[in-house]
Amino acid sequence: MLAVTACANSPNAQQLERTLAADPELETNRPFSNSGTSAPSTDSARQNQPNGAIAQLPSDFPSEIPRYPEAQLVASVPAENESSPPETRWVTGDPINVVQSFYQKEFQSNNWQIVNPPSGGETDNTTIEARRNDLLVKIAIAPRTTSTPPPNATPTPNQPNPGIDPAASTEFTIQYQRNAPATAATPTPSPQTSGENSAQTQTGNSVTSDTAERSFNDLSQAPQELQQYITDLAALGVLPLEPTNAKSSQADPVRQFNPSKIVSRREFARWLFEANNRIQATRPALQIRAASAAAQPAFRDVPRNDPDFSVIQGLAEAGLIPSSLSGDGTAVLFRPDAPLTREQLILWKVPLDTRQALPNASLEAVKESWGFQDAARIDPKALRAVIADFQNGEQSNIRRVFGYTTLLQPKKPVTRAEAASAIWFFGNGGEGMTAQEALKAQQQPQNTQQPQNQPPNQPQAQPTSP
Repeated sequence: MLAVTACANSPNAQQLERTLAADPELETNRPFSNSGTSAPSTDSARQNQPNGAIAQLPSDFPSEIPRYPEAQLVASVPAENESSPPETRWVTGDPINVVQSFYQKEFQSNNWQIVNPPSGGETDNTTIEARRNDLLVKIAIAPRTTSTPPPNATPTPNQPNPGIDPAASTEFTIQYQRNAPATAATPTPSPQTSGENSAQTQTGNSVTSDTAERSFNDLSQAPQELQQYITDLAALGVLPLEPTNAKSSQADPVRQFNPSKIVSRREFARWLFEANNRIQATRPALQIRAASAAAQPAFRDVPRNDPDFSVIQGLAEAGLIPSSLSGDGTAVLFRPDAPLTREQLILWKVPLDTRQALPNASLEAVKESWGFQDAARIDPKALRAVIADFQNGEQSNIRRVFGYTTLLQPKKPVTRAEAASAIWFFGNGGEGMTAQEALKAQQQPQNTQQPQNQPPNQPQAQPTSP
């Protein structure tokens, strides 16, 4: 220190000062990040934003939405109303087909329900719409063009990331909405059908042209009495409508429901959650809440990182499925991939119909009411639900799903068609709502919607009841 001070007035002072000065590159570049790549400086980032602002992800941006690697956030547009959800805008140097493939794979592998499969070619505008639990996401991908941003975009850059070639970059927007109203469940028509985006009024059991496109190609394999239930639920967005790998024309994608396939406990839990919340879309007090990602797991085999944790845990916390939370010390495993049985279907579904404590029940009471020859095989835990279902009259799940029968076969696995039929209606006696009524409610202005406490209208093909 003394030596340097002594040189302060020497002829070589200026040269020494330049030698010891900090590297000017270090003054404009930020340190290396944890990933080993240098992050852009604050000053550099502000050069691309108006008035020195920096694009930031909205605080309510859902963490479960996949983030495209190396994509740059360029703008954030807040929600204006229910029909205009929040939107974020991104830019990347990758081509459209790569971005499309990324999101399609992410949605499929993380248990999202793809409402609308990708539309458009590898170089055209394309849209993907997906849903998971109560979150609806729409991703629109297009070649980047110079356009005037909306006035409410915060902030909007004047130019893309300097590291991205504007002539070769792709722009995509992500719209998201939680607890989406019923009107948001219907996918936005693709550009090819933009002239038909006004909903047509239903007549009888017919569905709109948009609904017809959101159905399955193998419904003929389901019992005729159950086909309308499946169609209504698919149109409502409850059942997955993902094209299969089978070859088909683009105008007629192959969407198979596999109605005779056995439904798993995991799958039915997801359907039950979705159907209840969509049919009760205008009555939040009757909806099931998804569990927090930080909740203590109720089941050992459904950890927090399970794709259906929020749904299964939410059902357990609501007391709709037996668990330690409901006082059942033996229900430590959920067995998500095990087949759903008939008695389990009734046990899970009936509480969402009655919305009150289940009545007392005994084996003799079940025999006298239903006349089941195999009543002794019913799990004692399910007896109360079976009795309550009988008291629901013509709207009982057993009558709607299985028709007239003197054998419940409580341990028999449930098919996908049967499971769908059970969740088509939620209610007790003359008060409830069907999936078909929920669809009609979507197409009416809210001030003209019909009361929800009217007896439900059954499809024309109604199973015979005992």
